[in-house]
Amino acid sequence: MHDYDALRVTRPEWFTNTPGGIDIETSPDAVARAGGVIYQDTRRIVLCDAVTFPGGPPGTYLRTMSASPRPGAAVLPMLPDGRLVLVEHFRHATRSWHLEAPRGFGAAGLASSDTAAKELSEEIGANAPELLALGRVHPDTGALGDEVRLFAALIASVGALATSEGIRKALTVTFEEAEAMVRDGQITDGLTIALLYRARLHGLASPAAPLYAGAKPAGRHRAVVGV
Repeated sequence: MHDYDALRVTRPEWFTNTPGGIDIETSPDAVARAGGVIYQDTRRIVLCDAVTFPGGPPGTYLRTMSASPRPGAAVLPMLPDGRLVLVEHFRHATRSWHLEAPRGFGAAGLASSDTAAKELSEEIGANAPELLALGRVHPDTGALGDEVRLFAALIASVGALATSEGIRKALTVTFEEAEAMVRDGQITDGLTIALLYRARLHGLASPAAPLYAGAKPAGRHRAVVGV
């Protein structure tokens, strides 16, 4: 109960009720009935809220939130010849290997562009002082409260892989090959699919397209568009 009340103070945006939506009930009895904070670690907070559905009876609703106040970041690495870099990453949640773009949780005090650059360095040993922001995405609005910022980054090469994180290889593919992998079901990771779609909408699908068209990046880890 105490942890739930503390979150209402520190993260009030998590408890906003919108007319016509699903209302959260915050009375002590309602919170005790639902469970409130049922799990918390340095990365995740799992809440079971007492809710009232529109025109319906009271109930409960489970949601998972990022413990960090900063959004996570996912980044699409691009080599000078226009080829993309994807990693083969083992994911515990699905107990299987996935082809993905580098990504990571947000951290207090870090801009999303810094998080993206940090993940590039940690996962594939690449340096990207400048990134192009591709907008934001909510990975699973039915269960996750997370927001992830998307970026593209021009890198010179791939370095050491984070094998200790479950990454076993890096692949370089053309944009068309990556999209074919989405079509054929070889790429199923939602954030990677969102990155490819946003990159195409930003005109990055052509190898001849400059990553920073119309913009002049400046400053370490500075995002050209957005944050």
